[in-house]
Amino acid sequence: MPRKISRPSGSPVMQWPLHNDGINSVVEWDHYSYIINGHRLYIWSGEMHYWRAPVPEMWIDILQKIKAAGYIDPDNCVMLRGYHSAKEGLLDFESGAHNFTKLFDLAKQVGLYILFRPGPYVNAEATAGGFPGWLTTGAYGTLRNNDTRYTEAWTPYFTKMSEIVAQHQVSNGGNVFIYQIENEYGDQWKNVAAKTPNPSAISYMELLESCARNAGIDVPLIHNNPNMNTKSWSKDYGAGVGGDVDIYGLDSYPSCWSCNLSECTGTNGAYVDFQVSEYYTNFLQVSPTQPSFLAEFQGGSYNPWGGPEGGCINTTGPDWVNVYYRHNVAQKVTAMNIYMLFVGFPFHLVGSGTNQRTGESRVIGDKYQETKIFAQFLRVARDLAKVDLIGNGTQYASTPAIYATELRNPDTNGAFYITIHTSSPSTDLTPFKLYVSTSVGNLTIPQRASDVVLNGRESKIIVTDFGVGNKTLIYSTAEVFTVSTQDNLPLVFLWLPAGESGEFLFSGVSSSSLLKSAGCSNVQSTKSNGGLLVSYTQLVGSCAVKFDNGYRFVLIDRSTAYATWVPSTSTDPYTPENSTVIVQGPYLVRSASIAHETVDLTGDWSNATGLEIFAPSSVSRVRFNGEQLHITKSSYGSLVGKLGDSSHTIPSIQAQLPPLKKWKVNDGLPERNPTYDDSRWVVANHTSTPNPTPPATYPVLYADEYGFHTGNLLWRGRFSGTKATGVSLAVIGGTSSGYSAFLNGIYIGSFLGSTSITNGTLTLSFSNATLSYTNVLFIIQDHTGHDETSGVNNPRGIYNATLLGPISTNSSLSFDSWKLAGTAGGETNIDPVRGPYNEGGLHAERMGWHLPGFNDRAWSSSAPEVGLSEAGAKFYRSVVKLDVPKGVDVSLGFVLGSKEGSKVRAQLYVNGYMFGKFVPWIGNQVVFPVFPGILDYHGDNTIGLSIWAQDAAGGSVSIDWTVLGVVNSAFDPGFEARELRPGWSDRSAYY
Repeated sequence: MPRKISRPSGSPVMQWPLHNDGINSVVEWDHYSYIINGHRLYIWSGEMHYWRAPVPEMWIDILQKIKAAGYIDPDNCVMLRGYHSAKEGLLDFESGAHNFTKLFDLAKQVGLYILFRPGPYVNAEATAGGFPGWLTTGAYGTLRNNDTRYTEAWTPYFTKMSEIVAQHQVSNGGNVFIYQIENEYGDQWKNVAAKTPNPSAISYMELLESCARNAGIDVPLIHNNPNMNTKSWSKDYGAGVGGDVDIYGLDSYPSCWSCNLSECTGTNGAYVDFQVSEYYTNFLQVSPTQPSFLAEFQGGSYNPWGGPEGGCINTTGPDWVNVYYRHNVAQKVTAMNIYMLFVGFPFHLVGSGTNQRTGESRVIGDKYQETKIFAQFLRVARDLAKVDLIGNGTQYASTPAIYATELRNPDTNGAFYITIHTSSPSTDLTPFKLYVSTSVGNLTIPQRASDVVLNGRESKIIVTDFGVGNKTLIYSTAEVFTVSTQDNLPLVFLWLPAGESGEFLFSGVSSSSLLKSAGCSNVQSTKSNGGLLVSYTQLVGSCAVKFDNGYRFVLIDRSTAYATWVPSTSTDPYTPENSTVIVQGPYLVRSASIAHETVDLTGDWSNATGLEIFAPSSVSRVRFNGEQLHITKSSYGSLVGKLGDSSHTIPSIQAQLPPLKKWKVNDGLPERNPTYDDSRWVVANHTSTPNPTPPATYPVLYADEYGFHTGNLLWRGRFSGTKATGVSLAVIGGTSSGYSAFLNGIYIGSFLGSTSITNGTLTLSFSNATLSYTNVLFIIQDHTGHDETSGVNNPRGIYNATLLGPISTNSSLSFDSWKLAGTAGGETNIDPVRGPYNEGGLHAERMGWHLPGFNDRAWSSSAPEVGLSEAGAKFYRSVVKLDVPKGVDVSLGFVLGSKEGSKVRAQLYVNGYMFGKFVPWIGNQVVFPVFPGILDYHGDNTIGLSIWAQDAAGGSVSIDWTVLGVVNSAFDPGFEARELRPGWSDRSAYY
């Protein structure tokens, strides 16, 4: 049994240096944690990329859900440089969602700090890792170093970004408290073990740091290392070498960042399901005087092309959240940033394999709720922000199957015992007793109740000497959910899975009353060790115990905890315990305020549901979303009422959606015809390239060099005479890309795509086509985005185009010229609102057929289900009017389908935004959520669908609405956002 920890009065305590690096005293840190505005905080953060949700009116919905889940700050400002600088010399921080400063005001209003990560490289599962396409040609060097060409390219962006953020730092009364430079850049050392410096990387980091500081950034600079092997940029580990940031951070995806486990073996070795990682030693070695900071920790896995429909959500589901986040606490981590918290839609176009631009439904699920249970505990476990790791091992439990870690606050002696199966992948149900050291002595707990249980993949944090007001919770085998101070008396919520036994010892009291018993059985109170020992069996629901000092404990099961919310009446991210009320029942509680004996709540709820509110005794009235509720007061002080009644039912939204039946259609690929006029196309005539991958044939046919960086690319190569018998092609488009080829308008073949091949090679015969004096080889290429990290310069375009013929004539066969079409106008015609990522070079895109207001009256009528009977492409348009009932928040999306084996590539457009890439031959994603604001909930919506058949048999695609969630809500998704949906204007210049 572990020894009892005691510190006689006046005994020395290890003093760790308190840092602020001479920047300011608003944000400080030491070996334990961050200190902001004088408060030690457990930093619990989650990423939200605003550019993946480019609807400013919707950001409040996301931020309120972040706050309600118990987060202290969103990492909601990972910046996508290509979004703000789509053309060299262009910076756009004003148009539409490019103006992100509203986020600062909203976050402050909700009560959140901000962790800001501006790049210039962000990775983020975005094309080129966030770099703009113009930077990927090779003309700026290999990038991410001190090359002066690259430095001159990133400096204007990074300067402007830093100047904007500087105005919103906590040191200026704002809410940005740390600033990350670069991302997953572990290049400080040429040889880590020998600490051999890498001068170009060090110089690069110093340039970034200097730029940020000169632009006014005076909060701590951080960085996240891509793994534990790199040991870069820590002032403790790399002292005197240069390039170090203020606070070291670590990046970790212990269960693979991808649904394709083979992608992760290079970094983490062979994947072991549910195997936790050890971080404590790394932090002790690399950053011993700094907080242990997981600056990017796994929240899920991205779904690569070919991954399962809907992703691999079960591999990092609620049980994963339960185990891994608590395990990080056991590693003495006091700052975690979860990637991702909110996914969003655009820019999931990575050549290395991100899936079909899936959206985000905004629907709350069990994983969110399990995270909330953990996060609400972090909010009130104030001692946890300053703990020493006392010990760990199997000696703490009555069975070696259980492994426990003891953390202890050196000032209060409050302790946290994090329990887990010794083999974390275990699915066993294991009962055990725990040996703990407390202020009343060494104890074996539970003393009277049935054993503590870990049911399979589960972890529990058992507290001892947990401060509750001026009393102490000596221990509890049930986990703490939250503590709220009301009428100067603490209200404690403990939770357990239903069916399990719990026990707690509360000091300084001698008697208790069971005021609500429905949620518990076998409740017993016994005087013990200067307090009361309470044991019970948790049932579904809740029970309430009141002690003779007025303190109340409410005991709840997991399902009740899922439906329990702890909104604050304060906008202080510290969330003082005396600012919270506790609300049980609704789907979501967004905010709370108290005035004139009334508590005003806003939130969401489904059909008629019970409501229970724990608020100060002065509160006698409740309004929910502005509606006065009939309430009664319970015997234990809560307010009980109901949201809705039998007449309040959520309308059937699906039945009210207009059918997607009226479609217009036009030829989506007239460029395949030899008579097509390509006189306005760009001539591809470069005879040399700065790209580190020179092509096999010339001229250079790399699209980025001609100003086209996204979407589909169209190529037309001319050659003379009838001697050619075929063509050898190699087209680079990224994994899962594809292309089709036509000779003089006749289909000759397709590369369908592969989840592993980036350069699709084909030898195509001209036998089914007729050659003439002048011939046109037309190629349509699907560009699935640029690769990330060291692959950002990998080209996109035609690597090899060699005409074939009889051996005697091969040497004389060559193309006379090449032309290229991409996004309408290239870099000179960037949509200022939607940005550069929603369009490519499809004929429909260049003509603006996907935009609201285009006149399609001359088009024929048909349906996507009819599709094509041959290789080629068609574009379908439909204008549908929505009128979603007010008072409900509806999450809508589209479902795409096709016949098994269909060789089609389809793209879905909603009011000009490309919301889905559907390639059933390779991928499995069929549901594509669409945000309110992009969809006009009270007006006309232009739906576009491009279908490209890569097979002579043709192909078709079905499309229909899907309702992903409906709740009565304070959030109105029917807001006016017309400015986000600019209409059509003449684009004939881009034929």
